[in-house]
Amino acid sequence: MNSIEVSNLTKKFGSFTSVNDISFSVGKGEIFGFLGANGAGKSTTIKMLCGILEPTSGDAMVSGFSISKDPESVKRNIGYMSQKFSLYGDLTVNENLNFFGGIYGLKNERLKERKSWALKISGLENKENTLTSTLSVGYKQRLALGAAVMHEPKIVFLDEPTGGVDPISRRKFWDLIHDISESGTTVFVTTHYLDEAEFCNRIILINAGILIASGSPAELKKEYIDNTVLEITCRETFAVIEKLIPEDFTQSVSAFGNSIHLILKSKFSPQDEELKIIKERIRKLTGDIGEVKIEIIVPSLEDVFLNLLEKRE
Repeated sequence: MNSIEVSNLTKKFGSFTSVNDISFSVGKGEIFGFLGANGAGKSTTIKMLCGILEPTSGDAMVSGFSISKDPESVKRNIGYMSQKFSLYGDLTVNENLNFFGGIYGLKNERLKERKSWALKISGLENKENTLTSTLSVGYKQRLALGAAVMHEPKIVFLDEPTGGVDPISRRKFWDLIHDISESGTTVFVTTHYLDEAEFCNRIILINAGILIASGSPAELKKEYIDNTVLEITCRETFAVIEKLIPEDFTQSVSAFGNSIHLILKSKFSPQDEELKIIKERIRKLTGDIGEVKIEIIVPSLEDVFLNLLEKRE
């Protein structure tokens, strides 16, 4: 039995369809990534699955309970961490943990034990009396996660949990997610950071409320990008992109920081003469802007996502 079974789930706000007839399942103990740009329908979906928003049509079973027929049972059997970390800034660390422990029905020794665990994973041992509003974003993030899973739910929903967090804190947070998953908890996480999806067992890509791809990170890369991907490092990135778009060897091209990712229309080995010819053509196109570096790279999930969007458009 899966932890989550979603069937034809739809949410409309007036004439606007935020989530459009989506279906998928999440296995027990999975770290499941729900990915897409801002406004793609991620948060709306997670709020329906948590029993916070009522679906317009369709249904989902979460930990064995229907989100449309029994949302209160859903809420009692999950953990939820929102984008704003769900903490009260005017309470101390200890008061926040007491509050959330009380909501989840924890008492006496059990509450004491789980508070100790939450303080340990958040790195806030001996800082119980610190006002939560004075904590750094990284500490708030880990404390919010500890509060969300104090009652050891079978499923925890994390909605954009790493927004505004520095890279080191993000990595520490994902280490915690893996620890929680290994204990048997299913982790359902929404994010627009595509590099974070590499940490998930399985992911779904959503765009404009519609599911456009699903699978493990490796499966998505293999299924949707089988051709050679070149990384081009040069100056005047966007001017070079404009030159590459109409070329007969270009399948897809996009900016990645200070470099360019170019997906070719064929698959080549590094020794292929045709690839050498393509590289030479690229150098001629960019000959007036100085040094250009071209190398074959492994595609990223961002490459997959952008390639899928371009095909849909």
